[in-house]
Amino acid sequence: MKNKEIKTNAMRILEREKIPYTQYTYECGEFVDALQIADMLSLPYEKVYKTLVTIGNSRNYYVFVIPIAEELDLKKAAKSVNEKSVSMIPVKEINAVTGYIRGGCTAVGMKKQYVTRIDKSAEELETVIVSGGRLGSQIALKPGDLCRAAGGVFADITVER
Repeated sequence: MKNKEIKTNAMRILEREKIPYTQYTYECGEFVDALQIADMLSLPYEKVYKTLVTIGNSRNYYVFVIPIAEELDLKKAAKSVNEKSVSMIPVKEINAVTGYIRGGCTAVGMKKQYVTRIDKSAEELETVIVSGGRLGSQIALKPGDLCRAAGGVFADITVER
């Protein structure tokens, strides 16, 4: 029975869609950034992705999933969703918009299905690791499966280095 209570909405959706995933758990009482989580779990930065939520000029919300060490290019992000501009939503709005809390936000299973873009770098990986839908949980899955479960599209959305 104990196993049941740690299932998040994202995990239930993946299971319903028969999408295999591996869960990583870690002790976490409050938000820590994704780089620290990767370090705690000894995960390579290039495989761990963070989920960012933005609002467009049109007042629509958009979700972007990018490598944790990268920065979202707001111009490229806006172009990828046919908006004049997008900006990050305030942290205090994350739960109301997504149903998740900061640090536990994932593109799978938000309150609504928002237009989602996943950085094209993910396509080259065997697996990507994203939040499992709550603090203390990360999940690894195939990029194509993440894309399908999140209703996403791969796009060039990060700042050029």
